[in-house]
Amino acid sequence: MPVATRRTEDVAAIRSQIRAFLENAPRPSGLRDYGPTPTAADVAPGRVWHKYLAEHGYVCLHWPAEYGGADASVAFQAIFAEECARAGVPRQLAITAIDLAGPVLIKFGTDEQKSRYLERIRVGDDIWTQLFSEPGAGSDLASVRTKAEKTATGWRISGQKVWSSAANSADYGLLLARTDADRHRGLSMFVIPMASPGVSVRPLTQMDGESKFNEVFLDGVEVGDDALIGEVGQGWAIAIMTLGRERLTLGSQAVAMFRLHERMVEAAREHDLLDPVLARSMTKLWTRMWLLRYTWQRAIDAGDTSSAAFSVLKLMTSETDRDLGDMATEVLGTDACADPADNELVHHMLVGRAQTILGGTSEIQRNILGERVLGLPKEPR
Repeated sequence: MPVATRRTEDVAAIRSQIRAFLENAPRPSGLRDYGPTPTAADVAPGRVWHKYLAEHGYVCLHWPAEYGGADASVAFQAIFAEECARAGVPRQLAITAIDLAGPVLIKFGTDEQKSRYLERIRVGDDIWTQLFSEPGAGSDLASVRTKAEKTATGWRISGQKVWSSAANSADYGLLLARTDADRHRGLSMFVIPMASPGVSVRPLTQMDGESKFNEVFLDGVEVGDDALIGEVGQGWAIAIMTLGRERLTLGSQAVAMFRLHERMVEAAREHDLLDPVLARSMTKLWTRMWLLRYTWQRAIDAGDTSSAAFSVLKLMTSETDRDLGDMATEVLGTDACADPADNELVHHMLVGRAQTILGGTSEIQRNILGERVLGLPKEPR
């Protein structure tokens, strides 16, 4: 039965149904839970998996039904994310196309843009990358310097982007560029075909050996007027909506930490390191994870995805994930030097700290919460 027809909020029934589906789903060779972003090697099995989910109504859960989505409640989305983490499978091909680009196109795109892009996103034909951050404009996106200049036939775009997830596998980019000098009203949003002349991608090798992030260089890239999303100067408002959706998605990581914590306990026992001091630390971390889980549930129950609770979740989830990674050094002993490709805990030890940087640094999140939620004076700039 398609997800869109299941309107019951019986949590136990929903969870049982999703769990049974995932347990019985055929898994393509090479599929792993690579998280929100596939590496180049993950794309082929990830696409097969995504298409299977799409055939059974388990993708685009938050999209309206008229665009092929399930129009599912936030609670349903959270349960699906939780059960995918439990089953050790990705919940979709990649984060950017469905969770970020799709909602932007649905709200701001033309009918032609929706027709051209949305269905291919839904079925996993196209991968998208987010072209927001720059070497001099990471968390401060209003400082973007990539320029889009008007031409007789469209726009000419030049600049550099960085930390662009899956750009080396992407078909399209969601690009924030400057069309005017005004700090906020001078930004506009574009769709960039990544195969366009003038686009070059340089993968960045992470300390775990993977290459999920990239530098992207745009050297006089020509696009038509139909590449503009929304109106000229509307890019900042679109970017804010996109970042809110990204932080909602990142906050949902709270549901995926318990399996990793269980592996930490197993490793500590295997290495005979589970003494009272380590046990106390692991219990405190376990308590924080449950607090996150219940905060996530309260935010879901409220049904307001713009709630400040999601900013709190992004901040606290990132820092808990970091501390979970740091704990790996205490439970692995000399195995901490193992190849991260062969050891899940070593891998998390290396990448856990990145969670406090991507999607908005912890420092920026604290500023947002202090200034916009608590009403504290703005930080001197």
